[in-house]
Amino acid sequence: MDTLQAVKEKYAADNFPRSLGIELLELAPGYARVAMTLTENMVNFHGIGHGGAIFTLADTALGLASNSHGDPAVAISVTINYLSPARAGTRLVAEAREEHLTRRTGVYRITVNSSKGEAIAVVHGTVYRKDKITGS
Repeated sequence: MDTLQAVKEKYAADNFPRSLGIELLELAPGYARVAMTLTENMVNFHGIGHGGAIFTLADTALGLASNSHGDPAVAISVTINYLSPARAGTRLVAEAREEHLTRRTGVYRITVNSSKGEAIAVVHGTVYRKDKITGS
């Protein structure tokens, strides 16, 4: 089985993002695109998309992109800037793109946009890459 297929299968068994309706749209080495529709239970007391829901969408894209090379990767730092509010019923798309990759770390930029192209959030993530051969 190839690396991307293995990552897709692991994602299919990941209950948390699936419980939010996050769909994997595209996966390539160093790249992932995922989407979800904000539901009424994903808005905060201001009636706009809850930051945690938007962060989870971006984090899911980060996790998929950073693991797409086959070496296990986990986030060590993620920062998010919320740019515009999104309301229930809005379909959000997160795209993660690799900006820098070393043997031990990777840096990614994730954009979250509405399906209409409105910028909702910009995210930067750094991951630690574990060597699958030695486990360190």
